Amino acid sequence: MTALSEDAPGQPPDRAAAPAGGAVRAMLEAGSVALVGASPRVGSFGRRMLDEVSKSRSRPRIYPVNPRYDQIDGARCYASLADLPEPAELTLLAVPDSALEQQLALAAAYGSRAAVIFGNAYEDDSRPLDPGTRPGLRQRLAAIARSHAMALCGAGCMGFVNVSHGLRAIGYTEADPLPAGPVALVTHSGSVFSALLRARRGFGFTLAVSSGQELVTAAPAYLDYALDLPGTRVLGLVLEAVRDGGALRGALAGAARRDIPVVLLAVGGSAAGRTMVAAHSGALAGSDGGWEALARAYGVHRVADLAEFTDALELFSIGRRPPVGTGRGPGADSVGGIATVHDSGLERAHIADLAESLGVPFAPIGPATKARLAALLDAGLAPANPLDVWGTGADTRQLFADSLLALADDPHVAAVALAVDLVHELDGDDSYPLAMLDVAERTDKPLAVLSNVASAIDAGWASRLRASGIPVLEGARSGLLALRHLLDHAARPAPPAPAPIDDHRRGRGAALLASDAAGGAPLLDLLAEYGFDLARALAAADVEAALAAAADIGYPVVLKTDEPAVQHKSDVGGVLLDVAGPDQLRAGYLDLAGRLGPRVLVCQSVPPGVELALGLTADPELGPLVVVGAGGVLVELLCDRAVALPPVSRSLAGELVESLRVGKLLEGVRGARPASIDAVTRAIVSLSDLAVELGDQLEALDINPLICGPDRAVAVDVLAITRSGR
Repeated sequence: MTALSEDAPGQPPDRAAAPAGGAVRAMLEAGSVALVGASPRVGSFGRRMLDEVSKSRSRPRIYPVNPRYDQIDGARCYASLADLPEPAELTLLAVPDSALEQQLALAAAYGSRAAVIFGNAYEDDSRPLDPGTRPGLRQRLAAIARSHAMALCGAGCMGFVNVSHGLRAIGYTEADPLPAGPVALVTHSGSVFSALLRARRGFGFTLAVSSGQELVTAAPAYLDYALDLPGTRVLGLVLEAVRDGGALRGALAGAARRDIPVVLLAVGGSAAGRTMVAAHSGALAGSDGGWEALARAYGVHRVADLAEFTDALELFSIGRRPPVGTGRGPGADSVGGIATVHDSGLERAHIADLAESLGVPFAPIGPATKARLAALLDAGLAPANPLDVWGTGADTRQLFADSLLALADDPHVAAVALAVDLVHELDGDDSYPLAMLDVAERTDKPLAVLSNVASAIDAGWASRLRASGIPVLEGARSGLLALRHLLDHAARPAPPAPAPIDDHRRGRGAALLASDAAGGAPLLDLLAEYGFDLARALAAADVEAALAAAADIGYPVVLKTDEPAVQHKSDVGGVLLDVAGPDQLRAGYLDLAGRLGPRVLVCQSVPPGVELALGLTADPELGPLVVVGAGGVLVELLCDRAVALPPVSRSLAGELVESLRVGKLLEGVRGARPASIDAVTRAIVSLSDLAVELGDQLEALDINPLICGPDRAVAVDVLAITRSGR
């Protein structure tokens, strides 16, 4: 156990505020730690906290603080932080919520660079406070830390373990030592933190942080620190909200530049989707849009659950990557994929079906590989991928090893998995794991055991395989998805470069937004500034002006209400199509004016086509998001959309369209001519340019519909909601 410190008391230091990055390093590498609430009582939180910090390999100076005790374990226990002989770089607060404010203020005043708040920092609103003038407890704690440039982990957290440095700042009993390895873990969930530290999977940690509520120090600060650790090769994130979006983008860009995979489980609602509900783009983006956009921009590997999360972390942790030309990334000169070897025809078919449903490609193996396999297999077994090897069972180890190696040697194969149930064999036959060990010595390609049933895995053999650099993936679905992440990693995009700004265009656009933020001709002029192909439209405020506009444009025309209060024209019967002549226009105008008001737009009719919706929605942390989805009246009904961070390139715009279910319609169905994908992608890039230059002035912008035909993608209606709310 690290010795407890017994020095003489000192005075409050006079120090300048430290930069945030320095405070985070001081937290994670603290040489002195104050434990407020330390206790000698067995089973208490204060006792566990003291025991865990005392296990730190870095041997920090430890100062127990609790006025109830003079000594703990024969060493001095201090009555107050004011009595410490030196400023504690890190203060752990294991005190009731009611004492947090006082103790954090003392820590700040006496020179602590950082603190961990384990408690939830809950304040009973029934107490006689004035909520209109006094901030809540969490806000007051954050203000104390920020005013003293302190890093603050929590509240409502489990603390952290800096495995690389050897510092444990936790109040819950964990294994000692914790497994060291390439994963840096940051999680908002204390339960996930504890579960992963104890999971006994094929990876260890450089840093593991349970960051809780992140009142001050958010996930990006820990990621920046972890990326500077030489041993960090994988980032694992379990997050329920985007906090400090700009810093998060910077950290993810840093990981992409270093070729460090990022595995993300995003739960609950992100900061996205909080725009005004009047805009379809905000509803389309939803609570998940920000996460989707981040993942798309920085090549983050999003997972759906903790099983996929741990399998992906384990596979990436091994460090083997598919050779160029075998995956799905840039520079691949051939179609590649995975290969699997089975001892069951049914399980082989099951894995093939499941892989197809998950979008995991099998590699097409060449004639030489087929011939090599055919020479190994019993009669009646097909030399194919996926491969069923089981026959007579003679010399199983050699048969499986040679089959696995034949597939690994095929130039189209990116990764090879032995897809068997790694059960404890009652007859002592260890041919399967031994075959994997044999193959691992003879190929550099990624290898894995892909288990069908996680509960049937032999723990001893799994541990031995993992120690030899062979992942054991604990489920068919989660394991296949992990393999897909491995293939996809080569296709990760380069971090987006800053987009050029046209100051003159931005000035003209801002003026058009200010002139009429609810709709009408000025907004169509705004789209024209950014290069959109538009249906011609003229504004009118009486029937004679409407007739003159229609005569100028030429019948048939479309007549729409242009009243600022009407945001969704179709919902109120505010759009009249195929107005064929003056009499019909006069009657239509009088109807609209009587129901909705005199302002109208007379618009050129556009030939029918596939209708898309383009939009911007403002994320409070990430800025504007570009949204592409099904358009017209189906915009929210289908919930078919893709979300990206600007700037959006032409190639990315094409990927967004391709990801939509409605994108199939653009290819032409039932004799219809295909729509111009080039025109559609130009429109998306134009919207991205608008987002880059005017996104700070917009809560939302909708272009619906964008009518996509064989030659054009025409914007026929637009709605904008500015930051001023107009």
